[in-house]
Amino acid sequence: MKIKGNLLGHFVSSSPINYVSCSSIFSSNSTLISLFRHFGTKSVANREKMKPELGNIRNLDDALRSYESLSRTRPLPNVKQFTQLLSNVVKLKEYSAAIYIFKDINCNFGALVNEYTMTIAINCYCLSNRVDYGFSILGWFFKRGFVPNVFTFSTLLKGLFREDRINEAQGLFRKMVKEELCELSVVTYGTVIDGLCKAGNTPMAIEMLRVMEKGRSCKPDTNVYNMVIDSLCKDRKVDSALKLFDEMSEKGIPHDIVTYSALICGLCNLSRWSEVKMLIEEMIGYKLYPDVFTFSSLVDALCKEGLVDEAKEVLQIMKHQNVNPDVFTYSSLMNGYCLQGRMDEARNVFNSLAGTNIAPDIWSYNILINGYCKKMKIDDAMDIFREMPRKGVKPDVATYNTILQGLFRGGRFADALEIFEELQAVGLKPNFYTYCNMLDGLCKNGHVERALLLLDALECKEVGHLHISYYAIVMDGLIKAKKLDAARAIFRDLVSKGLEPNVVTYSTMINGCCQNGLLEEAKDLLVKMEQESVLPNEITYNSIIQGNLKGGRYEDAEKLFEEMDAKGFLLDASTFELLLGLLETTEHNPTIFKMIQKLAPSALKQKLRAD
Repeated sequence: MKIKGNLLGHFVSSSPINYVSCSSIFSSNSTLISLFRHFGTKSVANREKMKPELGNIRNLDDALRSYESLSRTRPLPNVKQFTQLLSNVVKLKEYSAAIYIFKDINCNFGALVNEYTMTIAINCYCLSNRVDYGFSILGWFFKRGFVPNVFTFSTLLKGLFREDRINEAQGLFRKMVKEELCELSVVTYGTVIDGLCKAGNTPMAIEMLRVMEKGRSCKPDTNVYNMVIDSLCKDRKVDSALKLFDEMSEKGIPHDIVTYSALICGLCNLSRWSEVKMLIEEMIGYKLYPDVFTFSSLVDALCKEGLVDEAKEVLQIMKHQNVNPDVFTYSSLMNGYCLQGRMDEARNVFNSLAGTNIAPDIWSYNILINGYCKKMKIDDAMDIFREMPRKGVKPDVATYNTILQGLFRGGRFADALEIFEELQAVGLKPNFYTYCNMLDGLCKNGHVERALLLLDALECKEVGHLHISYYAIVMDGLIKAKKLDAARAIFRDLVSKGLEPNVVTYSTMINGCCQNGLLEEAKDLLVKMEQESVLPNEITYNSIIQGNLKGGRYEDAEKLFEEMDAKGFLLDASTFELLLGLLETTEHNPTIFKMIQKLAPSALKQKLRAD
């Protein structure tokens, strides 16, 4: 493909991407230079002795020694050797180092940079979530007379999707098609389809699949279909995925282990076990034997369904079939035991990893910590938490959030505050769940004033990122602390802070009013929320119905119940118990009797027989 006119100028001027100055990304780097100076102090003989072969680079030190040797060789090696070196550094996932080496090659040996080295540099920037710098490298293609190929553009597309810049990725793809910037391949389409699926836009991915089907040169292959099928299954649209599965057969596109595994996982999550069995039998009939992913998906789904003993049997089948379980398999089984409160068995699975040469990962630790916290075995959770660094596993924000919640629930207020301070001291940034746990924990441990101070601090710190849930938690805490006026003040100020009251905040205030006997105010709030197009939910109705029942306004309670029933909501256990209690104390009030009769005639008959 030849460069057509001023293609670079046209591409840059019409592209939605924000370009970064090329001079800024090719400036010298003192850290890299100092490394080279360090190697430069060694004798030539030592350097030759230390230099590993390009195909045998095991770590960053090997790579830097190789680059130092290549850069001193005269005459200079050809561009392929520098490109191979960069590729090896990328395989080590040392993206920053690869970028620094590329900069140095460009500054000192510009002639040894070609379209392949520049594409590697673009890939490194994209993998480092710096796609704008990748687009700046693209400018060097045109300045040096090189033409970016399909791999270059596919790399940029992947970088945009990686940073969730979906609209820009779609815009770039349209430009590639319309202006024929390169010859599109199945890989290019696959990149776009994969990006759309991961962004949750499966319908658009399906549209792209249909475009491929209508084309002549880029027909979708098994891998492309797998992407869409997997995404549909994750969206719980398994029937649509099964239709695509059948479509593949009709078009002669072979299924592989990935296709079957995605469908099996989707069916498991919907408890469609008979279809799971049929698919597994079909797989084996085609001599496609379940792999570790297939088995692990089955174990995970069974555990989530509460069928932990069956999941354990699947684990034994794996071993019998010489399919080695991985850390995900064991962690899923642990999670199943934790969900059932069977902590001793979960701990046994965790301990058994030591004999399998599989190291527990952060997810394994988090599962066990969460299980102990839910069983209120906080000391056991803390022991596991403190063990993590000793085992080389660094706790993440989710770990700290789980510990925080457990400590607050256990009434260990001071310990929770220490953990919150530690989280920040180790360089982690509190997230939405951290602050929710802190606010909720402070309120429930009788420190609502400290919760207010934290909320004030968040308002100063998180401008533009405040969440309505923070306010709902504090409002609920104030109401439980008998400070309804303070909760009212927060509710009134939500709009001025750029937040729209939602069903949770309205329900919280309605509940607060009912608890204080302010039934008319609660009724006004219910009317107001519907006027603001905020639909009441089951919690809203149960709160206001309970308030009216406790206030002796049985007819109003009945009307609300009828309204609630028409919307498909149900009374919760506490409301039903209140109705049964009132049946005894109101001498069979006809309104109460009618409500209970409609709810559960069988329960009413049993109650009357007992009387």
